[in-house]
Amino acid sequence: MEGIQKFRHNVMDITTMAGFANVKGGFHGGCKDVYFVRALGTGPGYLDEVRKMEEALAKRADSGQGYYRRLCGLPKLQGQEDISFYTESYAGWAAGGKQRAATHATQGNAVLEKMLGNACAALESIEAQGNVHSTDSMRKNSLVKMLFWFDAVFCHGIGQGGPAWEKGLVWKIVAANITKRQEYLFFYLLTRMGCDVLLLQAREDIGEPEEKLGLSAKFVLGEYAEVAFPAYDREPFGRKSIPQAAQGQGMDGTEAGRGKQEREREQGGGVRVKIPEHAPRKRHAGQAGAPGAVCAVAPGGRPALPAISAQGSRESNSCRTFGPLPGEAEKSFEELARLASSVVMIAIHDHKGDVLGTGSGIMVGRQGYILTNNHVASGGKYYSVRIEEEDKAYTTDEIIKYNYVLDLAVLRINRSLSPIPVYQGQRKLVRGQKVVAIGSPLGLFNSVSDGIISGFRKIDNVDMIQFTAPTSHGSSGGAVLNMQGEVIGISTAGFDAGQNINLAVGYECINLFIKGFT
Repeated sequence: MEGIQKFRHNVMDITTMAGFANVKGGFHGGCKDVYFVRALGTGPGYLDEVRKMEEALAKRADSGQGYYRRLCGLPKLQGQEDISFYTESYAGWAAGGKQRAATHATQGNAVLEKMLGNACAALESIEAQGNVHSTDSMRKNSLVKMLFWFDAVFCHGIGQGGPAWEKGLVWKIVAANITKRQEYLFFYLLTRMGCDVLLLQAREDIGEPEEKLGLSAKFVLGEYAEVAFPAYDREPFGRKSIPQAAQGQGMDGTEAGRGKQEREREQGGGVRVKIPEHAPRKRHAGQAGAPGAVCAVAPGGRPALPAISAQGSRESNSCRTFGPLPGEAEKSFEELARLASSVVMIAIHDHKGDVLGTGSGIMVGRQGYILTNNHVASGGKYYSVRIEEEDKAYTTDEIIKYNYVLDLAVLRINRSLSPIPVYQGQRKLVRGQKVVAIGSPLGLFNSVSDGIISGFRKIDNVDMIQFTAPTSHGSSGGAVLNMQGEVIGISTAGFDAGQNINLAVGYECINLFIKGFT
């Protein structure tokens, strides 16, 4: 069986939902015509048009003439079982010259593996050329999630309860309100697997950077509006169009593509947080905090110290001498406190929207990039970010980068920011050096405290700064500043059993981690 070597996108103009339902791309000489279209806004009878389109597509699928899926959002890659599988899938693709990608849905089909491998290579190239902040690590994480999403859409839909894959078969995918860059690119990836994709952009559309990529066509239905899409009712159209086992998180509220442990652990709504699960530091019973908690607690409620190396009681080789350069003016505490405008409070929400806890974050990139702790970010379904002197809370589920060893993560909000400069290491830090910490302990937004560097520790093979500026649950992710107003560390952990024994990941790790965002 031969695969598809080339694609032609949007050969005909599509101006209605019915037009999308009825168009059938041809296949000639290894080239398939596919359609990637966005319907912008709403109009009179909008939901009736959606239903008519859906009825036509579902009936066609039930008669064996195609495949139809309607999605609203994409599931969360979190279960360790899934993380390991799709990371290995990516590694196999990369090691094999980026020629083939094997997932559950490809089922060992060499043609599908080749097509998926080519689609991943195309997406990697687009990301490298169209995003100045893209790094190798970011592109890897993006493709790992896309392989996972591919299975979420197609598992059991290709030859297992759904139609067998054929190059001439009509595959139709409909999704609603897709605005995140990574998700938008995933739907483009589906077109390179031979699918026609329609995005119902009723509420808002993609951003200008994504528009400039020129990947999709669009037609306008009317003004943007908040639309409550009805659940996808499979019963009137039969059940073969979307097999029960294949359901991803969609308008019908069911799930797919997630690991067994994750499915058993959580039956809640869809999530698009882009990091693997990492056990948050627990809090004492009765204390405020949760995912933003600062102390690590062992079973039974007693504080558990991280593993400190034999050299942990001495200053590390990377942080041992001299402090600020001569002549560098120190800022007053009042001046340093003004930098709180670049430190945010992060509320962690569950799938119901309830607040699980709070943490802190530091603005590090003008285009909405915020640095926080991985243990803050990994506990939530989505996040609301508060900025000082603003009433608005910025909601996001977009995690750009993470590292659970360093306990760092970068999330992004849709707002221009004013970052705090990160120290570049002109001189090594020294014990006794004065510091100021800014964070939101116990939800007290942007509290400022002062102290000194009290030591340098290597904990779990990570260089840490020990400091005395008071912190509490919710301070995690906050800024530790030198007296020149530069970030020298990010508050990461503390010990309830001790007096002001707090730890921060140092500027060396931060600078490497946020490279490309500043």
